Amino acid sequence: MVNGIIGKKLGMTQIFASDGTVTPVTVIKAGPCVVVQLKTVSTDGYEAVQLGLVEEKSLKNVNKPMKGHFSKAGVPPTRILREFRIQMSEAGLSVGDKILVDQFTEDDIVDVIGTSKGRGFAGVVKRHNFSGGRASHGSMFHRAPGSIGASAYPSRVIKGTKMPGHMGVERNTIKNLRVMKVDSQENLLLIRGAVPGPNGAYVLIKKKNIE
Repeated sequence: MVNGIIGKKLGMTQIFASDGTVTPVTVIKAGPCVVVQLKTVSTDGYEAVQLGLVEEKSLKNVNKPMKGHFSKAGVPPTRILREFRIQMSEAGLSVGDKILVDQFTEDDIVDVIGTSKGRGFAGVVKRHNFSGGRASHGSMFHRAPGSIGASAYPSRVIKGTKMPGHMGVERNTIKNLRVMKVDSQENLLLIRGAVPGPNGAYVLIKKKNIE
């Protein structure tokens, strides 16, 4: 079986336990997904399964290469395609199989992969959590980065130096999140804590410790 699924982040809410404890959760519409392609060592050099996320609105504008790709699999075109590395000998999958949210259960531990929100151009205080200088009157050093390297040697700025620049829109993985609730009827996963990206963003949910 595939150890993950493609989902769409709907937003955050909170759930209450019987003792009144409040837990913040992210609601993800996970799947349904369909197996579009099986990749093997002999043909592709590695083993993986390619999943397509089936959405309510069907995809209309499909170019010829992708149309041929989906018609070969015998499945309707999907907007989102992602791969999961698996052992084909243990998977028992075939093209056209459906991958549903019911593979998850409460208290499963998962990793969620997504693209973080874009923050535009940001300074070092916001981007790298620099503390900045004193805020007192006459300081003239409040949110500046300070020294970025020596002048005599090596007479250049070292690669990777933390400086102002574009922030966000990066692939992030949040590890070891707990599944709090599974709604098989609505294909919903309630995962404890926050996950990368804005509402409506696509994420990958990977189950850990698959036997």
